[in-house]
Amino acid sequence: MLVGGTPFRTVWLEGSTVKLIDQPKLPHSFGIVDMPTHVHTARAISTMIVRGAGAIGATGAFGMAQAALQSPDQGFHETIVAAAETLGRTRPTAQNLFYGIETVLKAIQAEGDNIHQARQAAVAAAQAVADDDAACCEAIGRHGEPLIQKGCRLSTHCNAGWLAFVDWGSALSPIFTAHRGGKKVFVWVDETRPRCQGARLTSWELTEECVPHAVIADNAAGHFMRTGQVDMVIVGSDRIAANGDIANKIGTYSSAVVAKANGVPFYVAAPTTTIDKDCPTGDDIPIEERSPDEIRYTWGWSDDGQFTRVRTTPVDGPARNPAFDVTPAELIAGIITEKGVVPANPQGIASVWRS
Repeated sequence: MLVGGTPFRTVWLEGSTVKLIDQPKLPHSFGIVDMPTHVHTARAISTMIVRGAGAIGATGAFGMAQAALQSPDQGFHETIVAAAETLGRTRPTAQNLFYGIETVLKAIQAEGDNIHQARQAAVAAAQAVADDDAACCEAIGRHGEPLIQKGCRLSTHCNAGWLAFVDWGSALSPIFTAHRGGKKVFVWVDETRPRCQGARLTSWELTEECVPHAVIADNAAGHFMRTGQVDMVIVGSDRIAANGDIANKIGTYSSAVVAKANGVPFYVAAPTTTIDKDCPTGDDIPIEERSPDEIRYTWGWSDDGQFTRVRTTPVDGPARNPAFDVTPAELIAGIITEKGVVPANPQGIASVWRS
């Protein structure tokens, strides 16, 4: 995607350094940060310098390539397994992370004791994960675009655009494609507390693409649906269970329930790497709970130009911070994948998952 006319991906590998867009600084400042080792890369995932299912999947894959490039010959495979564990502990919900790590790990192990070839295989496998993610998301745009009518008013939650993947995104990809095709869409952007990925990131992406939109408070989405101002909802997903249940950013379930109550079709967009065929239902998806400080404090730019945080709760006020929730399959009109739109049921999921 273009930033000020320059093409960027969310994550890439230069030599043995992982390069990332510094997402916490957006939309106020655009910059690239370097992760020199897989330990730094793991920390970038856990602290959400990079976030979003596909983006952390590719980042995890590149982290494994880093470990392969930088590990000594002596104890090479033991070091690689340890690196996989370090990267895998960063965030528990997004399936793409584990897909990226396992893909590169298998490529390394397939080379046996040939360490030189294992290093080359790791880099090639990681790059393939990233390229596949970008290609899948572009295909999601092609398959999802026909669902969007001219003048469609859409609602989305969190950020499932190109910042959440290597390029294009999932939920925003059909919207970008429809906009570029002249369908004159409009997007209601949930702010997505507590980290405000919608207000900060989705709005920034839509602004870069010149897509008309408005940021709204999370609890305003129901108002716009009830008053007939939303024609369709598209969200992303961090993990899809075998029965069609999905986990996505906290607040997605609420949006789905309100959409169902008001007859608004609710679609999920995700590459098939997000499917966890070993996860029977949404109840089996691990839900990450992050620091309560993300609830207690808000980050932003002050009027005097300082990037700072302010407390929004009483000093001794308790807080809970689940990062994701589960939306049951029966609330989902369809799942938009790179292979086409499928129903959110076991048959639909099985028809597209990767072996």
